[in-house]
Amino acid sequence: MSKRIIVASGNEGKIREINEIMSAKDVEIVSMKAAGIVLDIVEDGTSFKENALIKAKAVWDALNEKEIVLADDSGLEVDYLNKEPGIYSARYMGEDTPYSIKNAKIIERLDGVPKEERTGRFVCAVAAVLPDGEEIIVQETMEGYIGYEERGTNGFGYDPIFRPEGYECSSGELPMEEKNEISHRGKAFRKMWSVIKDRI
Repeated sequence: MSKRIIVASGNEGKIREINEIMSAKDVEIVSMKAAGIVLDIVEDGTSFKENALIKAKAVWDALNEKEIVLADDSGLEVDYLNKEPGIYSARYMGEDTPYSIKNAKIIERLDGVPKEERTGRFVCAVAAVLPDGEEIIVQETMEGYIGYEERGTNGFGYDPIFRPEGYECSSGELPMEEKNEISHRGKAFRKMWSVIKDRI
């Protein structure tokens, strides 16, 4: 039985978070690159769930010996902006654009908008393809609102501008352990683990 899970991602921040979330599970979490898989995956789904499954299946298809492959698709939905950037969160304003610029743009677009209308959420869908080809998908959210400036250097991406519900700080100011308890990704990967743990 497999003791390794391949994650269809090259994002080291994401791999680090997943390892934190699943650290006590006696399973090696490796990136697709570390597993020797180099692919340019086209994420042309219309939802987080579709894109997560596209990535997981692409890596699974490329494996000679089938193992468990996980992929997540996650992003920020801002209600006032018609749920933008949504599934385009990584590609918003261009994939190579620094998040400091993306974050500044979102704050600029919300200029003058009161707190109660700045609601949004991080969404995370996690897809798994098991060695026998079975597909499993789960999705979780972290609700909150968009702050008025960037704060904090923990985390990555849009974390510095997002204020989780019930917190006065940004998710970029939360210690990693605390963030993983409440985050969309933490909840989604824990839910996935509860489904697949007996298959490893």
